[in-house]
Amino acid sequence: MLNRNARLTAAAVAATGLALTGCSSTTGASTGGPVTITFWGWASGYDKSVALWNESHPGIQVKYEAIANGGAGGYDKMFTAAKAGTAPCLAQIGYETFASFLAAGLLQDVSEPAKARRAEFPDWVWGNVGIDGKTFGVPVDTAPMGLFYRSDLFKGAKIEVPKTWEEFGKAAAAVKAADPKSRIMNLPTDPYLYAGFAWQGDAPWFGVNGDAWTVSVNSAANGKVAGYWQGLFDQDLVTSYPAFDAALYTAWNSGKVWAEVGPVWSASLIRDNAAGSAGKWAVAPMPRWDGADTVGNSGGSATAVMKGCAHPKEATEFALWMSTDDKSVSNLIKSAAILPASKSGLASTALDAPESYYGGQAIYQLFRAESAKVNPNWRWGPVMSTTASALGDGLGKVAAKSATFQDALNAAQAGTVSALQAQGFSVSK
Repeated sequence: MLNRNARLTAAAVAATGLALTGCSSTTGASTGGPVTITFWGWASGYDKSVALWNESHPGIQVKYEAIANGGAGGYDKMFTAAKAGTAPCLAQIGYETFASFLAAGLLQDVSEPAKARRAEFPDWVWGNVGIDGKTFGVPVDTAPMGLFYRSDLFKGAKIEVPKTWEEFGKAAAAVKAADPKSRIMNLPTDPYLYAGFAWQGDAPWFGVNGDAWTVSVNSAANGKVAGYWQGLFDQDLVTSYPAFDAALYTAWNSGKVWAEVGPVWSASLIRDNAAGSAGKWAVAPMPRWDGADTVGNSGGSATAVMKGCAHPKEATEFALWMSTDDKSVSNLIKSAAILPASKSGLASTALDAPESYYGGQAIYQLFRAESAKVNPNWRWGPVMSTTASALGDGLGKVAAKSATFQDALNAAQAGTVSALQAQGFSVSK
């Protein structure tokens, strides 16, 4: 939800036809030649999908320009270009950052050209690329979570694969009993990974109340999720390696950490960093809370239409094609290991291939089914860089035993509210 001033600014820009981006992003209209649309992104395989489009759509040509990953400078480049009037027409933006671009007035409403094809994507996914029923981009992929585990070790210790979080706690104790030097999982200290657990637990961080944001990072529902992980940590049932650290990868490989509850993209993360345990891993559904058949999501991105795009209809047409065309989707599955957001993409046979690293299990079939169970009650906020930084700092202190999960939530709550107010947003108590 944009604050009142941001809404008025966006409305004024739309009414007067003023553009924040330059003509360099789309060309061809005045010369009678093909429309040319510039597209910035970083994911593997995007260039190949663009080439497939250009071969079959001579009237609308897309110029793909690879940039740094969003969190590694790509988003800063987009913001700077938009303010200078040189932004591209299309840009890859992760769901967690989408609201920041929207709140800054840097995206263009494409509800009309996208309207006829909304049914081709689950409703909850559209919630990541718009507000108040309006659409500002097209979803590409999602990242439902699952339980990755060392099937050889669980079987050898005769430990049942947990189906609920209560069973996960019991399994954690059983792993430690079977091998005092091993633990079931690493503490989730990455803020975006941790968000997936809050997402599943129906513990939202952001909401809207009229024209104001609500912030509930340290709510009772979030306290329940945090308390669960605090309990496992206090009982010494999980490790505390830094997130995405070589020490964690070594522990996966050597069997000192037996499992990882993570998003679909953890499949390639584990495979690429624990090659020595190939064939010993398997995947099961994410453990459930209190019988609720929902899962969390941690990742995914969209093709956003930047404000000032001279050809939003054509840009949206390409974005929809990239996310639904069978050849494009098959390419993205193979090149970027995505789980498609579109219903047609989820039907792709490319997801049915057995994965040798996972003992021949067709793991993406499981994630296809789980994607329909993502809790729909989640919204990202417009100051996620602040929220994630504050929460990440706090979770790092948890691992160092100098703070608790609740301390981390309280710090993230305070930092987020302060950042929203500093940027002129209304915050509802």
